[in-house]
Amino acid sequence: MDLTNVRRRVRGIIDQARHDAAERRVRRDAALRDYDAFLSGAAVPAFRLFATALVAEGQPYSVQTPSGAVRLVSDHATHSFVELTLDDTAEIPIVLGRTTTGRGRRMVTSERPLRDRQPIADLVEEDVLDFLFAEIVTLIGAK
Repeated sequence: MDLTNVRRRVRGIIDQARHDAAERRVRRDAALRDYDAFLSGAAVPAFRLFATALVAEGQPYSVQTPSGAVRLVSDHATHSFVELTLDDTAEIPIVLGRTTTGRGRRMVTSERPLRDRQPIADLVEEDVLDFLFAEIVTLIGAK
């Protein structure tokens, strides 16, 4: 193989890498827009509704909204919480649900997509509530 062929292939690889990076940026930007709308329109209201129901049942939980996330935190054990965040490191960005519980010095964290292969724009309040119903068992059991 001569230098001309090697350079042509290298140029092709560089061009493809630039093209792929541009496509990833476009997907990420769209995912950020969709996620912001989902967060304010569905996730935060669902978390607040869920927290209100828990407090009414004698389980004091608060909703926190750190930048780019929503979190349900036990008022008695602030190291135990459930949160939603955007994972934009994957090829296709997803809403990631994370549950963290602590027992003494040991912290246990589990993560899963809110809904598999579901576009962020299609996620609704019911998806958030289904996630919370499934994960609250872990939180209450950790107290």
